[in-house]
Amino acid sequence: MSEDDRLSAASVFLDIPLKTNILNDLDLHRPPQVPIQYFKHMAFVPLYAEDGVLTVALNDPLNFHPVDELVRKMGYHTSKWVLSPLKEIHAAINLLFDQSSEDAEKMVQDLGTIEAEGDISELEDLDNLLDVNHEAPVIRLINVILTQAIRREASDVHIEPYHREVKVRFRIDGVLYEIFSLPKRLQAHMVSRVKVMADLDIAEKRVPQDGRLKIKAANKTVDIRVSIIPMAFGERIVLRLLDKTISLLGLEEMGMPRNNLTVYEKLIQRNSGIILVTGPTGSGKTTTLYASIDRINSVEKNIITIEDPIEYELKEVGQIQVNPKTHLTFAKGLRSILRHDPDIIMVGEIRDLETVEIAIQASLTGHLVFSTLHTNDAAGSLTRLVDMGAEPFLIASSLLGVVAQRLVRKICSDCREPSNPDPATLEELGLGKDQVFWKGKGCPSCVDIGYKGRTGIFELLLMDNDIRHLLTSGADSVTIKEAAVEQGMSTLFEDGLRKVMAGTTTLDDVMRVTQE
Repeated sequence: MSEDDRLSAASVFLDIPLKTNILNDLDLHRPPQVPIQYFKHMAFVPLYAEDGVLTVALNDPLNFHPVDELVRKMGYHTSKWVLSPLKEIHAAINLLFDQSSEDAEKMVQDLGTIEAEGDISELEDLDNLLDVNHEAPVIRLINVILTQAIRREASDVHIEPYHREVKVRFRIDGVLYEIFSLPKRLQAHMVSRVKVMADLDIAEKRVPQDGRLKIKAANKTVDIRVSIIPMAFGERIVLRLLDKTISLLGLEEMGMPRNNLTVYEKLIQRNSGIILVTGPTGSGKTTTLYASIDRINSVEKNIITIEDPIEYELKEVGQIQVNPKTHLTFAKGLRSILRHDPDIIMVGEIRDLETVEIAIQASLTGHLVFSTLHTNDAAGSLTRLVDMGAEPFLIASSLLGVVAQRLVRKICSDCREPSNPDPATLEELGLGKDQVFWKGKGCPSCVDIGYKGRTGIFELLLMDNDIRHLLTSGADSVTIKEAAVEQGMSTLFEDGLRKVMAGTTTLDDVMRVTQE
């Protein structure tokens, strides 16, 4: 039997309510003095207490003896049960044992004066950050910061020293939020702890350092890139979190409009040429490339990538990591790839003329090349390649198309409500006042932000004879963009407006990422 069938049958037979979403019922502010792994092993979790009765969610109603022991240990006389899927129970256990930012503030206030040598210990094999309850105070503090970041699905953690305090900020769905402020005296110890975890030089405080570490928290394995640079008030830390448990998105899940998606899927089936994805840092370019390669991957094709860093492991794809220490650059790696008889090549980023020239030669000799650029729109990537020194006629003959993209935040579906944008803005954009707009009010599901998750907005520029002629005649990016729009290209802003009309995102967020 499947888990759903088993729980449904047990619910009817034993007359125990079945709840598939128990996170909203979790109302215990402190976890009981029992290890987290005990709850996970026994597959039950206490939810809330009312009139001396403790409500417990469990997965196996026959495993009731540990529940009775827990009820007595927590000082209650009796209990009520609900049946719940194992995944929900594990999520509730992690949430119960996770410490909020207020807990972190209280922990910091209670730390007192810390001796540097006494509290920074060597890193041991850390099975799960949530399981560590008795480590040194600074170690516990860093663990709280990381588990909070993972729970809130943050992409980056900023630990920033100032004159009298240390601020901790999370980047959630592309926007930075201040989570809490810590005393200045903890700053040096926090930096030392992160350096120990990332295997960096604790004694070196004058030059930037970069490192990596891997942690497991809340049943998630997360790779973290560490960057530490000296600032006016001490060393500043930025941690880039990459959740390895998140599955890759398919092309159809990324928000690309249906007409663009149909054209793009035909484009990536070509045997040779260059396809570029452009946008600022954090706009989802690498995710689009991975989804494209995953779509066309097959046993008959030899696919090799060179990346910095390798963010996801692709099945049956050769992936090369750029390594400046051994002088393995994009250009040098790309030359070597061509000797391995590839059909499809992915270059993480085009940064210099040498990489451009090799990519063009590879495309002209029968290879399909994917890569990224940092430009504001699709037309700007053509002039950027020319500015790098590439010959316009070579770009025109090798480039198939350019995808420009941004990420906008999706309105939280649990607290969505109608909104009234500024009438002057609506008039300026040519939008009707009768159009219904939406916003997120803020709720526990979205941590009171009003947004939850992100989707893409896109523009797709195809290289046709008119665009090629403009490029080779020295036209600027504005002229090229106008010509592409005349031929039917939807701009980033237009695609964003369509998602606003559909109630997916807000007008403010589209204007924020498109700079309109």
